[in-house]
Amino acid sequence: MTLDDLIYKPGLLKGGRILVTGGGSGLGRVMSEALLMLGATVYICGRRGPVVEQTAEELMAAHPQSGGRVVPLVCDIRDDAAILGMLDAIWADGGALTGLINNAAGNFVSRTEDLSARAFDAIANIVFRGSFYTTLECGKRWLAEGRKASVVSILTTWVWNGSPYTVPSAMSKAGLHAMTQSLAVEWGGRGIRFNAIAPGLFPTEGMSARLNPGGGEHKVEGNPMGRNGQMPELANLAVFLMGPGSEYLTGQTIAIDGGQYQATGGNFASLASWTDDDWQRARTNIQRRNAADKQQRDV
Repeated sequence: MTLDDLIYKPGLLKGGRILVTGGGSGLGRVMSEALLMLGATVYICGRRGPVVEQTAEELMAAHPQSGGRVVPLVCDIRDDAAILGMLDAIWADGGALTGLINNAAGNFVSRTEDLSARAFDAIANIVFRGSFYTTLECGKRWLAEGRKASVVSILTTWVWNGSPYTVPSAMSKAGLHAMTQSLAVEWGGRGIRFNAIAPGLFPTEGMSARLNPGGGEHKVEGNPMGRNGQMPELANLAVFLMGPGSEYLTGQTIAIDGGQYQATGGNFASLASWTDDDWQRARTNIQRRNAADKQQRDV
């Protein structure tokens, strides 16, 4: 990505200090890069130390003249004690954050009757509980210090209509949608804004492995624009919500999906046509990806 891909002037976010959960890969990495390019100090956290460290090194090497920096932090946001330790380290590294992007997530397709409590918790403890804990602990500090800040949460269009076959994610994302609306009112008068982005299909490696486990190309049938999203398009929206000039915008969830939600509902209802064999193949592929991720974390 280059500055020509962004619609903002260089240095727009100079002095900004922004935490991106799950910032080492996928959409989190893309947004972190844009924030860095515009001069922010970006803290990226994730469970896999080598991933966030490599991402920080690569982004800094790609944009040495940005005036910003990327700081990698290992944190499992399912652990509230880990969140507190991470925020202590950030505040000690130059002061309060000015923004938070709740991006860390987990998801996979499954028939709901096949889910275990452990499988449900694997999603809900990251997407719902972890994002809330991170938001709450940042918010407590901002309120105590009388600081303004902006929070952006990455949701899905399923917050408006649910999604069969990804029920734990649909429930958890809907909770963050409610948090966005609720805290926009509760903390708005104290200078803290809350907004959310509901992306359509922006293919990433992790998303492909767990949400398209049958393989093949991602389908864009029914999308009015007939294509997937491009990463700079998402980055531009995240910067807009996080940066100066949008101070009167709060409590909103904005879809960026080429009109997919309006046209088709934008969820996984089409998987109703899958056979038992299709679901078995999907489970096998997801298990392989999970095992590979665990092996990488253990290295």
